[in-house]
Amino acid sequence: MDKTILLMIVGMAVVTYIPRMIPLVALSQLNLPVFVQNVLRNVPYATLGALIFPGILLISEDIWFGVIGALVAAVVAYFGANVIVVVMSSILALVVYGVLF
Repeated sequence: MDKTILLMIVGMAVVTYIPRMIPLVALSQLNLPVFVQNVLRNVPYATLGALIFPGILLISEDIWFGVIGALVAAVVAYFGANVIVVVMSSILALVVYGVLF
């Protein structure tokens, strides 16, 4: 491997690591109010929803394809199934929908 490429990889790793580490170290001793902690706990779910929702609507020309897959996944996940079971049940529902329609 070329030395320049190796230095670029190390440099990118450092540049990525520093912005993640500084808040962790600087804010680790800070006690946030309960309201702020609750808001921050929900950020990953909101972000995940914002990333997934457009994909549900744009997965196919048939909008029902994404809606049915999302509904089946939501129902199966609501009943506490494992992630693999949720994904496989959604895929199975879409296969059945694709064959029937």
